[in-house]
Amino acid sequence: MDACHIKKIVIVGGGAAGWITAGLIAARARAANRADIAVNVIEAPDIPIVGVGEGTWPTMRNTLRTMGIAESDFVRTCNVSFKQGSKFCRWRRDDPADFYYHPFDPPQGSDDGDVASFWLARGGDRSFSQAMCAQETLCEAGLAPKGLTSPDYAGFANYGYHLDAGAFSVFLRQHCVDRLGVNHIADTVTGVVPGKNGYIDAVETKGSGTLAGDLFVDCTGFRALLLGQHYGVGLISKSDVLFPDTALAVQVPYEGGAAVQSATVATAQPAGWIWDVSLSSRRGVGHVYSSRYMDEAAATDCIRNYLGMDETRFAELPVRKLAIGSGYRETFWTHNCVAVGLSAGFLEPLEASALMLIETSANMIADSIMCPGGTVAQTASLFNDSLHRIWEHIIEFLKLHYCLSEREEPFWRDNRAEASLPPALAADLRRWQHSVPGQDGSGAEGLVFPPASFQYVLYGMGRRIPVGAKQLAPELEAFGLQQMDTVSRTAARLQAMLPDNRTLLDALNDV
Repeated sequence: MDACHIKKIVIVGGGAAGWITAGLIAARARAANRADIAVNVIEAPDIPIVGVGEGTWPTMRNTLRTMGIAESDFVRTCNVSFKQGSKFCRWRRDDPADFYYHPFDPPQGSDDGDVASFWLARGGDRSFSQAMCAQETLCEAGLAPKGLTSPDYAGFANYGYHLDAGAFSVFLRQHCVDRLGVNHIADTVTGVVPGKNGYIDAVETKGSGTLAGDLFVDCTGFRALLLGQHYGVGLISKSDVLFPDTALAVQVPYEGGAAVQSATVATAQPAGWIWDVSLSSRRGVGHVYSSRYMDEAAATDCIRNYLGMDETRFAELPVRKLAIGSGYRETFWTHNCVAVGLSAGFLEPLEASALMLIETSANMIADSIMCPGGTVAQTASLFNDSLHRIWEHIIEFLKLHYCLSEREEPFWRDNRAEASLPPALAADLRRWQHSVPGQDGSGAEGLVFPPASFQYVLYGMGRRIPVGAKQLAPELEAFGLQQMDTVSRTAARLQAMLPDNRTLLDALNDV
């Protein structure tokens, strides 16, 4: 089958994966005047939404804009707050004073010079993220990334979102059906109708009969009804690299007009870490841990202690237990079936890559449909190669957070073991003993985490190289001092003009 013959897309499963995929394909088809492309979503009415992925990357702004969604509507409907990055507490040492940021803005001047080498030699006692990016100051002050009169999707600092995953899926469904012409079929898929050469001709449903298509997108979550069950494509486990396999999640009401954090807060624990996501009307808090190193009772105590609650008060919060073992499919696209979302795999929620992977996959599928360059088999091969590199790249970046820790609990000691490191990361770490990510050809340019992200984590976790022993070139020293001064002036200017997150959200929600 030629890729140019893909005109009827059948997406099995809704949720964020199904509706983001449907929305991007439908919106891009409309923009390209491709009225011949039909997008259908079959969504089982009796399967609850998993509801993971309450944090996004800045990429979500372009995704929503492409779909024609007004940011103000999205904010009001999906319990949204603004996210400017992640704050990592106690990851290097179990010390209340230990923290660093991975902000969404790159280091000041990093496109024009080697600011990392300057900071290593002259940064003094300020962390890399504090010295070279104004965003840490904004987050520590609880400030929003945009003003009260900023247009949709515009801000003074780069940002993504915290959102209510369940409300988000419902919001996307309504928009896709009402505005983008996506055909929504509330039904349950009961079987697959095989065609020639291993392709799928159609799916059978409980109440709507047989539904044919040219491309079938598996968004059925962990069940992987099409790719996993029909085609038998297995999972590649990454539990030997990323140890956490369980999460306990709670929703915590605000008390009064509590502040809304402008970053996801990740606080290290003896056998994992706790996420703290501030939405506009509640917090989402969860303990990600490895059951090899901690049992559920101890893990529950960790999250209760983090919240500062006694047992009676904590018992009022329903606790959800989630299996989060990391891994991905051996193949994402086979024949005319491609998996997106949890059907494709899952990585623990550190750095909130789940929704970004959905966006990336959906755009790559849309690219294949709008700009076909060969057969479906050739398209699938390119898709699989690209996605495997992206998944491995993310795994390497997540592991970087763990393997540099100086904490002495068994979980953290074992994360430092050479045997648990991906070979590419082990090679990079050896190189980064004498060089800077991005300045030595490393850092995985062109993938989802740029060299600056590796710098933020590497230096936030205390890794240093002996640049300070060398004499900086005068032009680099002058350039670096200028960038640090720009950061200080920018931070002061934005502090004087930006509202705090709570004030902005109340205004957007007409509170």
